[in-house]
Amino acid sequence: MSSPSAEVVIIGAGIVGASVAYHLAARGCTDVLILEKANAPVTGSTAFSAGGVRHQFGQEVNIRLSKYSIERLKNFTDEIGGYADLRQSGYLFLLNDEDTWADYQQQARLQRSLGIQVELLGPQDVLKLVPGTRLDDIVGATFGVDDGFCNPHGIATGYLKRARELGVRMALSSPVTGAQVSGERVTAVETPEGWVNAGFVVNASGAWSGRLAAFFGIDLPVQPYRRNAYMTEAFPLFPQPIPLTFDVGSGFWMRKEQDRLLFGMANPDDPAGENLNVDWDWLPTVLDAGINRFPLLENAHLVKGHSWAGLYEISPDHMPILGRHPEMQNYVHASGFSGHGVMHSPATGLLIAEEIIDGRAHSINIDELRITRFRNSLTHTETNVF
Repeated sequence: MSSPSAEVVIIGAGIVGASVAYHLAARGCTDVLILEKANAPVTGSTAFSAGGVRHQFGQEVNIRLSKYSIERLKNFTDEIGGYADLRQSGYLFLLNDEDTWADYQQQARLQRSLGIQVELLGPQDVLKLVPGTRLDDIVGATFGVDDGFCNPHGIATGYLKRARELGVRMALSSPVTGAQVSGERVTAVETPEGWVNAGFVVNASGAWSGRLAAFFGIDLPVQPYRRNAYMTEAFPLFPQPIPLTFDVGSGFWMRKEQDRLLFGMANPDDPAGENLNVDWDWLPTVLDAGINRFPLLENAHLVKGHSWAGLYEISPDHMPILGRHPEMQNYVHASGFSGHGVMHSPATGLLIAEEIIDGRAHSINIDELRITRFRNSLTHTETNVF
């Protein structure tokens, strides 16, 4: 009996893999097989995302990815049939350092040159958006009116449903455990059910993409890092909605989740790994930072059962790694988003489909996102990462 085969094998049924599958199928490439290691799709990093979407990046290519993607999310139900539930309540960045404030003003000029609506605010303007903010050290703020958050699960399942209607197949409980490489091409991938012949392979496995790439003899510099999201009971002291708000100096962030408050802050000392247990020991540090900037938080009550931890897939420059591999032209990277995979998934699906069907992405230039950039000293690093 011959081994099963597909023109394109996508590894990972999260939001990026789902978007790639849909965009391939929408262009007529329907001989696509998605391999998912879990027993259900959309159960990895996508399921644990806080869902933020924003245009406010420091690198032009990331702004362009956001601009295209958020426009698609606005019309997601009409175009795809799923539900993005996009809430454009804005992103607010609070700055308490003059040098950082100067950087953000420069970034705002870049963002505006690309057609993004970004406002520069004085300290007192912040109170109109987030009442009770402590302002004594704030030197300025930026506000992106078209930023906000979305429903990652609704987007991913929408892409998957439409892709499967167009003929895409999906195999669950099918982790990739090996690969066959002949010369400069991948010929097949191994799963517990046997070998699958592949015309192209797309690594869309998120936090596990570095480990997966090793099966193909590729050194992919992507590491998984835990991020915690803590949820309160109903908290009416902040209005609904408030912007998704970042205190840049501390890294503390928060947004409303219906009438509750969702918040978090990255622990710089948390080691790389796949730990999905909520870090309760870190919570006091998070609360200290949050209450210091937003004293009203002292009145909030935590709901432990609604808090969670997920994984970021971090690359060295906090930029995604996209496109064909230079020494293995039928192996395609789609990972390393450093927490931005949800917001950039529509553009990523489009661009990876172009890489495969047209030979090269062309709607947005992704040359600075290719893995070849790590051969030399990095010239671009995304600084707006939390």
